[in-house]
Amino acid sequence: MSDVRLPEPRGPFSAALTDLLRGADPAPPPLHADPYGDDLQLALYLLYELHYLGFAQVPDDREWDPRLLALRAALEDRFLGALRADVPVDASDTAARALDELQLEPVGDDGGSISYFLRDRGTLGQFREYAALRSLYHLKEADPHAWVIPRLRGRAKAAMVAVEFDEFGAGRADQIHARLFADLMADLGLDTSYGHYVDAAPAEALATVNMMSLFGLHRALRGALVGHFATVEVTSSPASRRLAEALRRMGAGPAAVRFYTEHVEADAVHEQVVRHEVVAGLLADEPALEADVVFGIRATGHLEDRLAARLLADWRESGTALRTERINPATVGTAP
Repeated sequence: MSDVRLPEPRGPFSAALTDLLRGADPAPPPLHADPYGDDLQLALYLLYELHYLGFAQVPDDREWDPRLLALRAALEDRFLGALRADVPVDASDTAARALDELQLEPVGDDGGSISYFLRDRGTLGQFREYAALRSLYHLKEADPHAWVIPRLRGRAKAAMVAVEFDEFGAGRADQIHARLFADLMADLGLDTSYGHYVDAAPAEALATVNMMSLFGLHRALRGALVGHFATVEVTSSPASRRLAEALRRMGAGPAAVRFYTEHVEADAVHEQVVRHEVVAGLLADEPALEADVVFGIRATGHLEDRLAARLLADWRESGTALRTERINPATVGTAP
């Protein structure tokens, strides 16, 4: 049984869904929610988490409840429809070109990039908020991508497993990347409990995590998940270098710095494997999926840009990017 608590609802749909998960039988209201908004994104997050660790108040067999699956499908249609409308893919687009575009440096001061901002002028408090929000993904890092493995063949499958093996610690529990991120959080004085910061996360943060689950749970979107995975690996090494530099400047402890320094070297290697074996292998087997791979790459960038814009605006205007709480001051460098 899970020990993860249900988060607080953010609107009529997520409220009715929360009651339904707890065993009540309300009729969910008509679905008119903003596809990128708090109510829909939280509702999707709740339904997707049934396929991960679940919730303490929700029986495990609700994972495959037909009514919940029908509600999830309706939410997914709205979310995926918005992504496809906002991220059109031209017939001439190629995965190679889309991946090359990821390596272009931002224009201007920090180009709306969180890693540049934190490296150059962010505060420790802002970094702690960033880590708290990223914990929604990093505490289950690599899990959504594992769903694509049985949907690949040959080169793509072998290379995907090789990269995932590294993500899961190469057989060592203390080296699992989710464990390393928990160590980073402890070093920054954050709560390391899975799902602890969901209530504090804006819809833009939920959307980045929900998209991975959406792509991972649908075989028809396997190309998009590979595109997302490639984006993560291509952009991770340079961004991790900047974030490690930020933490050193801020005086963070070794466990916090280590998470990003680990990714600088590992993901530089992973980038080449993903480009030349996972993506190229998939497209050699299924060339018709190229548009889906491009969509996955660009949809990832679209949602990451939305999250960066939200965080930077919140830090500028209100001083915090968290919805429901401020993280208490803490002494960093405390992780074992």
